[in-house]
Amino acid sequence: MKLENIPNPIIINNFITESGAVFSSLPLSFTLSGLPLHAAPIVLVNHALTGNAQVTGENGWWNDLIGDEKTIDTNKYTVLAFNVPGNGNDSFVIENYQDFTARDIARIFIKGLKTLNIEQVFAIIGGSVGGGIAWEILALEPNITEHLIPIATDWKSTDWMIANCYLQEQILNNSSRPIEDARIHAMLCYRSPESFKAKFKRTVHSELSIFNIESWLAHHGNKLQKRYQLSSYKLMNQLLKTIDITRNSEDFETLISKSNAAIHIVAINSDLFFTPQENLETYNELKKFKNNVFYSEIDSVHGHDAFLIEYKQLDHLLADIFKAETIAK
Repeated sequence: MKLENIPNPIIINNFITESGAVFSSLPLSFTLSGLPLHAAPIVLVNHALTGNAQVTGENGWWNDLIGDEKTIDTNKYTVLAFNVPGNGNDSFVIENYQDFTARDIARIFIKGLKTLNIEQVFAIIGGSVGGGIAWEILALEPNITEHLIPIATDWKSTDWMIANCYLQEQILNNSSRPIEDARIHAMLCYRSPESFKAKFKRTVHSELSIFNIESWLAHHGNKLQKRYQLSSYKLMNQLLKTIDITRNSEDFETLISKSNAAIHIVAINSDLFFTPQENLETYNELKKFKNNVFYSEIDSVHGHDAFLIEYKQLDHLLADIFKAETIAK
């Protein structure tokens, strides 16, 4: 019997963040889809900035990749996804977003896995900040997964990433329309100049007498404002800014050489946010001390968001991981 994609709650008790903030109880909700827990290989999916644990099904944000006979086949795997506490998918709100780092969320997810009696998963996959949290999980628990699949992300936020997150934070704290304006800026990071050119061609909206690119950006701002909380946006932006597995820890090689997991880095050739150059540097660094490391690129004009758009390419790039495993069994 296949599992329903319904959120379930766990309570994490007495959690202390890296910065010393104390939470007597933190709600951690999750979804399970596919085969029953402990009956099949488990795939942990980490959501991105405005995402959630609904990864598959009718409203699933990755339902082109995950589902019945899809790349991650719910007839062969158990798919687990956590909601980042405070992401707006329950009544829990984190007011002081600066209390948290990406590593704190990784620690919470690890506690969630242990609560579910999961010692090891088959794969951890995530795009953008979700992939950064996946790196943090591996650094904390080197034996927790057989495969790490970070997509359009890296093990640290670069100066460029931190700069954009800083601007997002300024907009979120100071704008009279914080969610709309921050989203408009973010879309310039998530897409690329070539993507905009191909889509809009400098055309004008006949009714509004503004450029279609302006109309489209305003639409995305308004759409997010209707479904997203300001506190959630501030928190997720803070997590994106604080990805760094080496902060107050050991160096990159020392941390990752403890793990036997295969690492499959997937970059996007037009990504302005987590650049392919940065991903290649990480790959080349890994190759110095680790054999089971792989690098591939999505070829797309769409920039960072290509990990949510180019499903056929992702299927091709990930098929060897997910389809070879099921054939072997």
